[in-house]
Amino acid sequence: MQFAVGFKSEGRLGHVLIDGDDALVAALKLKAECPTAAIMYVRPRNRRGDSRHPPLSDLWQN
Repeated sequence: MQFAVGFKSEGRLGHVLIDGDDALVAALKLKAECPTAAIMYVRPRNRRGDSRHPPLSDLWQN
């Protein structure tokens, strides 16, 4: 299952799609990759909404 994880890092907001068994696992995967990010929300992926607003995954990798 995929989850959208919203976060704030270095004053910038973003969201990424992450595979996980549940919402907590998805949030922990993001936190492991970017420890300074503040998790704002975790929700199941919404195909229609997420296609209109694609995730900006490069924000947390810099």
